Amino acid sequence: MIDFTDKDLAQLQQKGISKEKVAQQIETFKEGIPFVDLEKAAVVGEGITRVEDEDELVSFFENNVDGLTLLKFVPASGAASRMFKAMFNFVEVYDPSKESLSEYIERTGDKAVKQFVDGMDKFPFYDRLMARIEDQYSNEGEKAHAFVKEMLAEDGLNYGFYPKGLLPFHQYEDGSATPFEEHLKEAALYAKTDGKANLHFTISPQHDDMFAAEEKKAVPKISDKTGTEFHISYSNQKPSTDTLAVNMDNTPFRNSDGSILFRPGGHGALIENLNEQDADVIFIKNIDNVVIDKNLKAVANSKKMLGGLLLKVQEQAFDYARRLESDTISDELVNATKRFLEEDLNVRFGDEFDGLPKDEKISQLKNKINRPIRVCGMVKNEGEPGGGPFYIKDSEGNVSLQIIESAQIDMEDSEQVSILKNSTHFNPVDIVCGVKDHKGEKFNLMDFVDTKQGFITGKTKEGKELKALELPGLWNGAMAFWNTIFVEVPLVTFNPVKTMNDLLKPSHQV
Repeated sequence: MIDFTDKDLAQLQQKGISKEKVAQQIETFKEGIPFVDLEKAAVVGEGITRVEDEDELVSFFENNVDGLTLLKFVPASGAASRMFKAMFNFVEVYDPSKESLSEYIERTGDKAVKQFVDGMDKFPFYDRLMARIEDQYSNEGEKAHAFVKEMLAEDGLNYGFYPKGLLPFHQYEDGSATPFEEHLKEAALYAKTDGKANLHFTISPQHDDMFAAEEKKAVPKISDKTGTEFHISYSNQKPSTDTLAVNMDNTPFRNSDGSILFRPGGHGALIENLNEQDADVIFIKNIDNVVIDKNLKAVANSKKMLGGLLLKVQEQAFDYARRLESDTISDELVNATKRFLEEDLNVRFGDEFDGLPKDEKISQLKNKINRPIRVCGMVKNEGEPGGGPFYIKDSEGNVSLQIIESAQIDMEDSEQVSILKNSTHFNPVDIVCGVKDHKGEKFNLMDFVDTKQGFITGKTKEGKELKALELPGLWNGAMAFWNTIFVEVPLVTFNPVKTMNDLLKPSHQV
């Protein structure tokens, strides 16, 4: 056990982290987190469903949402600094008084800067920025340097500090639109009942005021356009989900002031925020994955299709769950429930199941059917990075359908790498969740987390090496014990903005 100082104990208390939790995390560092054991990639027809009649499921969704509470849950934490990485570098290393822009690009081979400069006038903030730097350049190099500097500088537009959700992404005739605004438009199309749409954004505490200001500006405009009453709520990642950082010998890493270094636990921490939401159907989509107006209808239909499939399967699951509670349960019901779980919810049973006494079979069936359900859109792999859908085997030999990140896979194991290469689809974070049981009571989502699916990564701080712990990802280990359906969705539904230059893609140009 660690010898905590009084200062350490005060720090733990302030964060809401117990000594036991810290000890547990140190054990995790010592033991290491094993790689997952991929059994095979999920493909269309085996693990991934291809819907032939989208319209039927869209109609089913539209006809069955009355009286249900719908919610759009949008992870939106963090500043956009990663988006601007190449630009921060450019403004720091390029000196327009010493070489021309073309000489710089030729010398460094900096493709990102070339693409940015070539498409500069297509960014939604181009006119605004040009008005601010009009007297500051006499050639192309000075113009590019002044433009980027003004875009990032604290006394300029300060976009490097902005949360991604509040940057101008799309340019329309009546002005530019942020991802926050685009998510409102989407919610009005598929997450609305009785004229009301609920959205929940998880944001960083330092951006609270900025989101409040954007809400004030965007909501009246989109309400008028869509005839929607928006109910918007926010939450921050809890300090109690921060994780310990350790030295290479697994002792707590300390800051220069002697305090213990804790780091944010990654998006897996948001399972606690999701657990606090009370809705019948929850759509999850990342803040930077938005579309321009002409693609809204296609996206909304895809979401309703996923929602329709969830409601349809949930209706059957609820029926079986109710019937399993009756006093007399026939062998036919046992077999039908097992078949439903296998065929519709991708649940796998061990070989020993058929030989079990009937009461043990019923107990297993109840356990497996009374779980939250997630329907996850999967996009055909066209070279975009991202986790993917796989069947994995746990330490006890149980097989399940999961979303796995490449960091969870042993790249030294040729067999595992070949399974990874066989994958045809990846995860765009396009999820519809049913989080209530057949009695209408909300599941405690914390009961369905696989705590052994986190990540240990190497980092440095103040020149010293350390090990950091990321919690099981929100759609990875945090949902490991949910019932899971993967569905192929069209590429138009996936338009993430990871770097500034992604905004130059046709899908973000109005």
